[in-house]
Amino acid sequence: MTEEDLDVPTIVAISALSYALANVVHEGLGHGGACLLLGARPTMFNAIFFSYDESTASDVVRRVISAAGSIASVLIGLPLIVWLRGRATLAPRWRYFLWLFCAVNLLTAFGYLLYSGVGGIGDWAHVIQGSRLAIVFRLVFVAVGAWLYFVAAPRLLMPGLDPFLGREDPIRGQRAKRLSLLPYLVGGITLVVAGLFNPLGMRIVLISAAAASFGGTSLLAWYPARARPSSAATDTPIGIGRSIPWIIAAAIGVALFVCVLGPGIGKT
Repeated sequence: MTEEDLDVPTIVAISALSYALANVVHEGLGHGGACLLLGARPTMFNAIFFSYDESTASDVVRRVISAAGSIASVLIGLPLIVWLRGRATLAPRWRYFLWLFCAVNLLTAFGYLLYSGVGGIGDWAHVIQGSRLAIVFRLVFVAVGAWLYFVAAPRLLMPGLDPFLGREDPIRGQRAKRLSLLPYLVGGITLVVAGLFNPLGMRIVLISAAAASFGGTSLLAWYPARARPSSAATDTPIGIGRSIPWIIAAAIGVALFVCVLGPGIGKT
């Protein structure tokens, strides 16, 4: 079996929707949810950021809100990716969508630790801002983030993708590119396009949309095509056929993400 049984329009639709929803989890459920729960006043929910009136939050609350985006991504992604391992009867398109949605959530969360540790910017840099031990925390972020991203993430994610890849090379590598590299490119473009409508300018597109998508999920661009088959791989890989309902649902969801959340709800 070749990659011909993997329908490109359906994969593109699932990819764009997965990235959009994962960003809603991070910004809306994570940062936004913590803001509301802790009594701060939200000002804007945007496709690529969440803002609030910092004068309504204590120093501790501001740090918690900054950390909450990654925490929400892990709390959504980790249980789902574990749950998926025992759901062999789940319809292929749903199975792939949930896998990719989980992958984007986990890679974004793990990547943020590494990103903030190396660059000194982003959510986790805000968590430790002003601390006398900031440099120590950054070194810890780099070490923990690198382990989570390059060691833990592949072990968590590949068993869920392997049934779609099969065991035999070079077909396995070709299928991996369609199911991981293509979504990486589609998802990154989706977030950047939505980010172009934000009211704060290009800088936030670069440090948030581009960094979170093309940087944070970059493992999808290169790792699956090189990974050896796990015990979850089968001789006959699962295909993903064309689905008009999935394509329509994704078109509506992404349109709302770009046209409504792109400019943002509220005022900065």
